[in-house]
Amino acid sequence: GEIETALTHHPHVTTATVLLREDSGVPRLVAYITGTADPVALRASLAGELPDYMVPAVIVALEELPTNVNGKLDRAALPAPETSSVTLSRGPRNAREEIVGGILAAMLGLDSIGMEDDFFRLGGHSLLATRAVSRLRTALGAACSVRDVFEARTAAALAARLGGESAVERPALTAGVRPERLPLSYAQRRLWLIDSVRGPGTAYNVPFAVRLRGALDVPALEAAVHDVITRHEVLRTLFAEHEGEPYQRVLRPEEARV
Repeated sequence: GEIETALTHHPHVTTATVLLREDSGVPRLVAYITGTADPVALRASLAGELPDYMVPAVIVALEELPTNVNGKLDRAALPAPETSSVTLSRGPRNAREEIVGGILAAMLGLDSIGMEDDFFRLGGHSLLATRAVSRLRTALGAACSVRDVFEARTAAALAARLGGESAVERPALTAGVRPERLPLSYAQRRLWLIDSVRGPGTAYNVPFAVRLRGALDVPALEAAVHDVITRHEVLRTLFAEHEGEPYQRVLRPEEARV
């Protein structure tokens, strides 16, 4: 209601309504207006009046707001924003900005965004920021954190931070030298201790059931499960003991077929 009031105070807005939409799986505030106001200029004006989290990600101009047979606003009939891009500011000036902008846009379910547009005003949140960090690290080889995304809230600012003099290159993941007997992690030692005291149990099991309909390609399913087991050593790791001390024994993929 407060956002709608701010919209209708604009001299070129006749009526307005605001709702939360999840058309692309990302919740975003979308405003619908009637009148002659320019949506881009109107959104910029709102940014100076309302806190960030109350500024609509998109403003859609309509000739009239849809109503039901009782003359009340028909929210279900409000159209989804037609564009899959948000270009309220400039485009990328270099390859790094283009990469960062593309990743942030993908997180928001958009084709593209403006380089100076606030990621969180467009519908971003902490979970999407975490996903973006993972992709940014892979794409740029830079040590990016969630804090970086929250502090450098636009594609341009984030690209500058990750490519500036203070940027830290992400160290490459390389295999280290393993001892003859791998020690257990703290979590693994907890599992081993519980099993030693209580015996076999279901303390850390997560049971679930799946109902399959139609023909099942058993060899394909077995191959898929084996691919996952081959990829992740922890799924084929046993706890062995030497002189009373546990250690990790990692089976070869062919020893751990289901």
